[in-house]
Amino acid sequence: MSDYRAPIEEISFVLETMGGLKDWTSRSGFEEADEDLIAAVLEEAGKLTSDIIAPTNKIGDEIGAKWNDGAVTTPDAFKPVHAAMIEGGWNTLAASPELGGQGLPGTLAIAVTEMINSANMAYGLLPMLTGGATQAIEAHGSPEQHAKYLEKMISGEWSGAMNLTEPGAGSDVGALRAKAEKQADGTYLISGHKIFITWGEHDLSDNIIHLVLARLPDSPPGTKGISMFIVPKFFVGDDGSLGERNDVRCVSIEHKLGIHGSPTCIMSFGDNDKCVGYLVGEENKGMRGMFTMMNHARITVGLEGVAIGERAYQHAVAYASDRVQSAAIGARTRDSVAIINHPDVRRNLLTMRAMTEAARAIIYRNVWALDRAHTSTDKEEKRQAQGEADLFTPISKAYSSDIGVETASIGVQIHGGMGFIEETGAAQFYRDARIAPIYEGTNGIQALDLVGRKLNADGGAHWKALIAEMNDFTCGLDRAMVKSAPILQEGINALEEAANTLFANGFERIVDTAAAATPYLRLFGTVLGGYLLAKQAVEAERRLAADDGNPAFLRAKITTAKFFIEQLLPQATALLAPVKAGAGRIMEMDNEDFARS
Repeated sequence: MSDYRAPIEEISFVLETMGGLKDWTSRSGFEEADEDLIAAVLEEAGKLTSDIIAPTNKIGDEIGAKWNDGAVTTPDAFKPVHAAMIEGGWNTLAASPELGGQGLPGTLAIAVTEMINSANMAYGLLPMLTGGATQAIEAHGSPEQHAKYLEKMISGEWSGAMNLTEPGAGSDVGALRAKAEKQADGTYLISGHKIFITWGEHDLSDNIIHLVLARLPDSPPGTKGISMFIVPKFFVGDDGSLGERNDVRCVSIEHKLGIHGSPTCIMSFGDNDKCVGYLVGEENKGMRGMFTMMNHARITVGLEGVAIGERAYQHAVAYASDRVQSAAIGARTRDSVAIINHPDVRRNLLTMRAMTEAARAIIYRNVWALDRAHTSTDKEEKRQAQGEADLFTPISKAYSSDIGVETASIGVQIHGGMGFIEETGAAQFYRDARIAPIYEGTNGIQALDLVGRKLNADGGAHWKALIAEMNDFTCGLDRAMVKSAPILQEGINALEEAANTLFANGFERIVDTAAAATPYLRLFGTVLGGYLLAKQAVEAERRLAADDGNPAFLRAKITTAKFFIEQLLPQATALLAPVKAGAGRIMEMDNEDFARS
């Protein structure tokens, strides 16, 4: 089967149309990010991911991470990958130059991150989590902590791990029981257990910097009593040298459905009462740091859906182009043809492609909003950009990770019986993708965040501005999109009606709002994806007319957008009904009646 090839032409087009690439050099701090530099970065990232990282994906799946007496070893093939990441400075793209980073746009970094996760999602989780931990320390840590930890974390020499989840707490972070006791020297003794800690122990980095949520003895209950601590695997001297090992260890790793190359650890802190932690920020203010990590992780986990979707699509296209079976429907001859000629296979392939491209567009625009908020000196622009980024984040995470699973499943279907056989590789994409809707706040939690917080932020200003933007766009659609335009408008109308319904519910109908959250997020993601693909199609039409670009690529962009709007969007528009239905049918059955008698 064919290997992954980074879709540089597609990514470049989306960066230009959704990611603000043409505006980067006009933003403070991004002056060096011109088109020549960006093209060089994407080309080299494509070589790295296609030629060096992608071949390790199946190796990682088959060998997996291994645990022995507290030590975790990864497949040998991962070691040169990690070395190439460090040597090439790939972890440093968007980090602050003052901390050893390159200061390039986060939107460019997200494009490279997509390629890394398409090539090997299990490995890609390592730099992704380190990036979130780095951002949390930079945003909330002290200057001394910046100096001690960040440069080597940014380079990738040291990794970072998020230690949030505990047995019995799960998504209810406020129920955590890990303890922190302040010592006379200002440090804290940490004790407790954490579960599902991705890359919590491994052999690729010289040190692992754990960010741990724990509770002080006199802290208030719930999330208001949580503090965040740096717990290094090895203590770090003032000169940056590594000292003795801290009292933190991995007691086992999980045996999982997928991402076998990524160790998912159960971590124990303070078995010998000597686990030392260093407070990040203020006591009882750890949720601030957690959300810094989580918001970064939510976008990048959504990106994993795009990444897996892209690789599963490439794999399915290669198989469908080679697999010969049955005569073409309607053909005069009964000669067998490649299955890519059969309408249902083509529908499946276009569905994979269209959903993946819609999710990519959403995430790239999401990160471009963050870049604008970060670089803007205008208070109102900063507010609007941050509001857009906040609105998009749960959609980026949930919609994109859901379509990653759906796309990988369709890929298995295209392979037929061979898709259910491990040797073709299609099954691995499905197994790997399935964790993303669970990671970093399940998609149900993302939907609740969307309807409970983001919909009401600033009096609904941000979703109302987006709806107005969509309506303005559809009014100007030309004849090239004449069949698609009314379908897109119908979807926008449904989204607006759904938003107004939930916005008006208020607290007295909070259960109805919660019951509608998941179908509303799917409706939102699909309409938003259709709108962004339509914008890309309009730009593709303009370039075709101007003989500016690859005609085959541009025609495919237009076809993909029209397919998404005409074939997939109507299914989502129908979700207005369950959004408006409320919680009646969902809540009316007694708990005991769910069990079969």
